[in-house]
Amino acid sequence: MTSRKNILVAVDTSDEAKQVLKTAIEIGNCFDARLSLIHVLEPIVTENSYDLINPVSVEMDEFLFRHAEDFLNNIKKEFAPEMAACVEVGSVKSQILRHAKENDIDLIVVGSHGRHGLGLLLGSTANALLHGSPCDVYVVRIKN
Repeated sequence: MTSRKNILVAVDTSDEAKQVLKTAIEIGNCFDARLSLIHVLEPIVTENSYDLINPVSVEMDEFLFRHAEDFLNNIKKEFAPEMAACVEVGSVKSQILRHAKENDIDLIVVGSHGRHGLGLLLGSTANALLHGSPCDVYVVRIKN
């Protein structure tokens, strides 16, 4: 089996993120790997015109960014305080893949679903990562 030294754990801010992180920690322990967390905020479009506008207010952007940072810091405290964590803004797939390439990631760990309703019809993050990743992707089945 291939050695894993740098594992990227991609999470949303739901309760299921803890399941994903627990599994990633188990994998990381097997390989004595360094784990890092990433959460990507997708821009929210509030208007469907083609005008160049700020999709949401600056205050909302800041609130969502702080919420994501707080969430990552809290699960780090609970599971692995030494773990690196970052919040990025943009396309979830693009930002995770960019981070993986720039940081020599050996394995990306992601949950089997993070979206509900319309998001499932448009395709999942896990599926998108499987088709564009520079490394292996481990998909954690989320238990309800």
